Amino acid sequence: MDPYRKLNLKEWAVEDRPREKMLAHGPRALSDAELIAILIGSGNPEETAVELSRRILHSVGNDLNDLGRKNSDYLTRFKGIGEAKAVNILAAMELGRRRRESAKPGKTGITGSNDVAALFSPLLGDLDHEEFWILLLNRSNKVIDKFMASKGGITGTVIDVRNIMKTAVEKVSTSMILCHNHPSGNLTPSDADLQITRKLKDAGKIMDIQVLDHLIITQQGYFSFADNGIL
Repeated sequence: MDPYRKLNLKEWAVEDRPREKMLAHGPRALSDAELIAILIGSGNPEETAVELSRRILHSVGNDLNDLGRKNSDYLTRFKGIGEAKAVNILAAMELGRRRRESAKPGKTGITGSNDVAALFSPLLGDLDHEEFWILLLNRSNKVIDKFMASKGGITGTVIDVRNIMKTAVEKVSTSMILCHNHPSGNLTPSDADLQITRKLKDAGKIMDIQVLDHLIITQQGYFSFADNGIL
């Protein structure tokens, strides 16, 4: 056997194989690359699954949040990553995002912008596209429900104010908080952000449903309209 030939995963010592290592020592014992290697199962003729996973992580600065923003087109650029493997990685990233979101109690009491940011940052912070969400509250500022009103951008043409108000009435909500993300990382409200806030605030006055705040979420932090006196 050529002593300089690269070993494939099956030829590694048992204690060094990601699956066996996880079973023996638990998932916390594995590196990020080893966990991804379990998801993709195999590498390519030049790299093991772990080596390929390390290269994928290196491409995003070893930042899992950044990896969570990538899509299948990005992942399939790597030799050895087809659509099925890319889907496995994306599914794992989405499960992690949903786990962070579900850790928040459903009947959370909202006392300020920090509570809203804590609720939405895990959901929106690392997305590569814009989503616009509505948080519905009762008279005690307890969360009744939250729902996505728009995906892909925020303009007066894609936000259905009537449908938002219809949902708020059906849920017997007395107030709402608007929230959307800026994938660019820019926390400054755009003209479209200000316009849709005014539209929903005006509609809320007619329906006796108060708009309490509008938050812009990024990976770095958040911007609150109410905290900055522009609601």
